[in-house]
Amino acid sequence: MSATVAAALKKIAIYILGDEKKRGKLFVLIGSIAVGFIGLMCLPVAVLSSMGSMEIEQPEINAEMFSDSALFESLDSEQQAKITEIQNSGQEIEDAMSGAGVRSQTIKAQLIYMSYFGDVQNFNAESYANLFAVAPNDSDLITAINSTYGLEIGYDEFMRTYTWVMNSTINGYMFSDESTKNCADLAAWAENAYISGWGFKSGAIGNRDDVDRIRYADNAGLMLGYLNYNPDEKSFGNQFQTLVFTEQGSLDTMPEVAGIGLFDGSQHGIYVGDGEVIYCSESAGYVTKDLVSNGGWTSWCTYEGVDYPQEVRDKIDENGGDSE
Repeated sequence: MSATVAAALKKIAIYILGDEKKRGKLFVLIGSIAVGFIGLMCLPVAVLSSMGSMEIEQPEINAEMFSDSALFESLDSEQQAKITEIQNSGQEIEDAMSGAGVRSQTIKAQLIYMSYFGDVQNFNAESYANLFAVAPNDSDLITAINSTYGLEIGYDEFMRTYTWVMNSTINGYMFSDESTKNCADLAAWAENAYISGWGFKSGAIGNRDDVDRIRYADNAGLMLGYLNYNPDEKSFGNQFQTLVFTEQGSLDTMPEVAGIGLFDGSQHGIYVGDGEVIYCSESAGYVTKDLVSNGGWTSWCTYEGVDYPQEVRDKIDENGGDSE
């Protein structure tokens, strides 16, 4: 973790570390901030890892404590004011990102703000969100933020931190419709796995390893993870044990729809638009992105349990795919 981000997280933690009796509340309160501000249950780990030699024993935590107002009320007025300020800023950013049509990048926007904007005056969330909406890539985004706010955020430094943070959570902002399993959100799921640096492990579906705390999937598990993930409970179920797919035709018949599956006879990929595919590669050891034209993809397919738009259903009727 970069020194800049660590300092920002430490600054938040210090508000509840006035004495040893309050240190046991660190996990609960920062977890509360995470729910309202970044939505990251990993934030306590980030805070503690930045605090050097300070020894704090992690208490047993009941998830219900994160919504317990008694904890907030136990803090002094200065601490309450700071936490409220953080939560309000996070909500303003979330609303602005949704309004700008870039809701999926909310965590990124909140993380940058919390890490680097301590001295920025007259912050406007809508203007800030617009930078995310118009930036063609993350490198240009960081350059635009630096120019606009007079900051010196290092792109490589930030992306290392961002990847670590994203790997620690499932980005709830990526879903366009949490009530269904649909191809648009399958594509978003694949993009999130790629951005978050998921590794390859046989039998995994996106859950974090208990030892190294990294998220893993195997080739079919990348899709199965989406099918089994419950956004409301933020947990993986086991309804889908086997990836069931139907080859629908050769690539020259594939509609330009993100979330369609690609197949090369042995492994699967998820088409994410702009001629690109994301897949979990055993040979590479992680989730990777490549041009469809660079691979050996031979057909496009659909997956049982995923809803597809009318454009895809019409093409299926036209082609008459072969079931697998």
